[in-house]
Amino acid sequence: MTPMTAERDPEAAEAAPLGQRQRRRAERAQAAQERAQRKAQTRADRATAKRAARTLRREKRIAKLPAWMRDREIVTIVILSVIAVTLYAVLVPVHAAEYGSPTAFTMLLAALLVASPVVSMRHPNLAILLFAGAALLLALMVPRDVSLALPWPWSVPMLLAFAVAVVVPTFLHGWRTGLVMFASGTAVGLVAALMLPGFTSGNSLIVTTSVVGGIYLLAVLITSRLRVGKELTRERALTAQEQAKRELVEERTRIARELHDVVAHSMSLIQVQASTARYRVKDLPVEAATEFDDIAGTARTSLVEMRRILGILRTEDHTAELAPQRGIDDIPGLVETTRRAGADIGLSMAISGDIAAATQIAAYRITQESLSNAVRHAPGTGITVVVASDDIAVTLTVRNAPVAASVQTAGGHGLRGMSERAELLGGSVEAGPDADGGWTVTATLPRHPGSPPQKGSV
Repeated sequence: MTPMTAERDPEAAEAAPLGQRQRRRAERAQAAQERAQRKAQTRADRATAKRAARTLRREKRIAKLPAWMRDREIVTIVILSVIAVTLYAVLVPVHAAEYGSPTAFTMLLAALLVASPVVSMRHPNLAILLFAGAALLLALMVPRDVSLALPWPWSVPMLLAFAVAVVVPTFLHGWRTGLVMFASGTAVGLVAALMLPGFTSGNSLIVTTSVVGGIYLLAVLITSRLRVGKELTRERALTAQEQAKRELVEERTRIARELHDVVAHSMSLIQVQASTARYRVKDLPVEAATEFDDIAGTARTSLVEMRRILGILRTEDHTAELAPQRGIDDIPGLVETTRRAGADIGLSMAISGDIAAATQIAAYRITQESLSNAVRHAPGTGITVVVASDDIAVTLTVRNAPVAASVQTAGGHGLRGMSERAELLGGSVEAGPDADGGWTVTATLPRHPGSPPQKGSV
């Protein structure tokens, strides 16, 4: 905008810096939002790391405990048994001495009363019947001619046993079971009061119902909190699994895109150039034309394999439509193709009977990788391929002669990949130098593996 124009249109002159200020303001707001998101993500990552560290420390502490202490049910039984013995040791003397109940019957009924929490772990309904019957009989066994100044029908030891009998099924079986136990005990007190109206029972009933009812409500709140905590932990675990799965899918998609953009395009160019060489180059010798045709064929095969890999990488459930995989019957063709590249290869095959498809695929891939390593690391040497089978396994042996200039290496991921293929089928791969300086790869694969890899493995 020229000075003359600015003088004619002062509003436009003011609007220009205003638009720049708004743009800078929007950029600062976006940058602040991104910083806030990064801080929130950092805090979330730190919280997740702390939870994982606490979980790991707790698991380590638990792992150091004896085996019986790591079993939650055994620990619960031990704790309840200790409580039962303690209550029993208090309840029997109190009822026998203070309430005048027959000692033998008191011991029997007290045992049934304090054992009901332990029984409720497996049989809550039976525990309710045991507790209600024992509590009612203990209350009714008090002699009629005794003037009681003690709480009745609920003595203090019986009140404590009542509270334990309500809390245990509430924690183990839910609030409904605990409510049934609480209602049964309350009904027992009312029935005893009605059957023996001569004893003062009002205060005992009110205090017992209030105390045990409050303990029951507290147990319900705690169990609800624990249940919510477990659900949150489960949701966090599911979220973490979904996040990991999503990251895996994104990484697979990125790898597939890179393979398609870089490798597949380059292979397509090689295939086109090799296929059209006989038409573009005048007076091309027959041997050179054949060589170019072989290069084009290899490139086309590689493109088919590449499409298969891309289909697997881009399909989350590993069920992409795949072309037929190569097997043991394709090994002679593989050897012939490698021979045309200038390698001296001897092949011996002794295969009979039916062999699982997974084993055939692994055999072909291991042979392919072994030949590739031999040609790359020991060029010009003789290579021997032996494929044999018996009733149990298929054995592959690929050996190359010593290299004149000793630079053989086992670097890269080829040997690891071969070992992983064999281990997936329950087989093994051994690779190493010979006594005369050569290199031998021996693979043993089961004819019919018990757990073959999923469809789509390459």
